[in-house]
Amino acid sequence: MISTSLQTLEETLRFPPTILPALPQWINFVHAMSAGPFLTYFQNSVIITVSVIVLQMVVMIPAAYAFAKYRFAGKEFFFSLVLLTFMIPGQVTFIPVYLMLADWGVIKTLLPQIIPFMSNAFGIFLLRQYFMQIPQEIIESARLDNASEFKIITRIMLPMSMPALATIALFSFVSHWNDYFWPLVMTDSSAVRPLPMGIAMLRETEGITNWHVIMAGNVVLVLPILIVYMFASKQIVKAFVYSGIK
Repeated sequence: MISTSLQTLEETLRFPPTILPALPQWINFVHAMSAGPFLTYFQNSVIITVSVIVLQMVVMIPAAYAFAKYRFAGKEFFFSLVLLTFMIPGQVTFIPVYLMLADWGVIKTLLPQIIPFMSNAFGIFLLRQYFMQIPQEIIESARLDNASEFKIITRIMLPMSMPALATIALFSFVSHWNDYFWPLVMTDSSAVRPLPMGIAMLRETEGITNWHVIMAGNVVLVLPILIVYMFASKQIVKAFVYSGIK
């Protein structure tokens, strides 16, 4: 992908394929970014992805803490419902969700790409497993020192669960940064479309044969994911090693 993004059109069509470009064509990135309102697409992707991650943390952390450290009637039943939502693909629910959001009158905004993903069943499950491994004695000691539940979560549970939080945030980031199906259904205007839709539209604006420009757009799309992964990869390994999940 990177090699093709730096080649000329003739090099992309050559057989056998050219591994490295004779002269890097950085102008391909300029053509890709000027083919549409890519600054708007990029800005929308950042707003959507960051908003989803923040809202998921707000919902997920207290839910995982309750499932891990509290006893209440119907606990196993409600946790089973959480896992059930993880098993249902979004393609099954997009019609009723679309109709509901249309009734709310928010289809022409970024909210349809944020609100349906405020909860993260996988994140609740993984964080619950992590919270369950933290000794109850530590929590009881904090309560004896008159620590509130909010302080226990923020000062004890979260610092000890950073690998799990980083893993969940990265998975959520990759999923929503790359999401194409949901924005395709929920948007009808370039003003609210994310970057993956803009990259897909390059095939229409640049032509099916202009692979050098299309691949330049894909490099722009993938680069933030690679940068985030470089900083979070160690935390991912720690999360799956120490939580006992394979």
